[in-house]
Amino acid sequence: MRKIGFFLIDGFAMMSTSAAMEPLRAANLFSKTPLYEIVPLSLHGGPVRSSLPAFIETTAIGDHALDFDIVFVVAGGDPLRVRDQTLFTWLRQLDRNAVALGGISGGSAVLARAGLMEARRFTVHWHHLDDLRAQSDRFSLERRLYVIDRDRFTCAGGTAPLDMMHAMISAEHGVNFAQRISDWFIQTEIRVADAPQQASVEARYGPLSRSVAEALELMESHIADPLDLDQISTLVGISSRQLQRQFSQSIGRSVMQTYLSIRLKTAKGLLEASRLSIGEIAFMTGFSSAAGFSNSYRKTYGGQPRSVRAMAMQ
Repeated sequence: MRKIGFFLIDGFAMMSTSAAMEPLRAANLFSKTPLYEIVPLSLHGGPVRSSLPAFIETTAIGDHALDFDIVFVVAGGDPLRVRDQTLFTWLRQLDRNAVALGGISGGSAVLARAGLMEARRFTVHWHHLDDLRAQSDRFSLERRLYVIDRDRFTCAGGTAPLDMMHAMISAEHGVNFAQRISDWFIQTEIRVADAPQQASVEARYGPLSRSVAEALELMESHIADPLDLDQISTLVGISSRQLQRQFSQSIGRSVMQTYLSIRLKTAKGLLEASRLSIGEIAFMTGFSSAAGFSNSYRKTYGGQPRSVRAMAMQ
């Protein structure tokens, strides 16, 4: 059973919090054994006020060992005003203990203020985007519904946690299991990570089979930690051979060729819009070395990453 903490900052958005917690609760209902332990947290414990005239009871962070699998920071209002060094120190301790961290709504702004989003792609509620960009030109902020970058899980708030949790549960327990949860909440359309810019996978690739669409969604939520073909086919519930055939018919490329293209497109965007080093971008898009990344980039785009970076810096 995975232990998931939710650190609630006074005035947190109730809708976002429920959209993150409820899929985990439903996963426990549909599983033979509980899959997730949900732990609401605050600095000192007790009730924490939400955006509604309601409270959630929490336990103090000091009452727990650093044995969480993931801790999400949930913030509304003005997250850039959060400067509690006790909280920042605790979050850094979690990071040093290999605990994955997440931000919901304004929560990723708190993680950024704590120095925990360097060399990570992430998103935040659109209301805070410009203010957060003004804080540092090293933040790899993306105007997406959610971003999963290795051990960082961030989303824009509102109902976006439903989609992020679908991606997380799909990666851990398979797409079919995650779909049962979405159906339970009458979530008839699963939005992909960059839904604010593009409404669906089908809008970009045309009509797709269920398996191909689900595979593409998995690829887009696993950029820095690429899945292999067997993992993808297992998670979507068909054989590798069947998935390859469907990709050839629908996309005109193999599964892994398509996956590489998605990762390189993300890298190209980072080269053009950030000041991160080429080595950092290589790591953030799932390449084991800058040399390997540069080679793949040159084969696809016909030029070296450093030339794109040079033009972006002019």
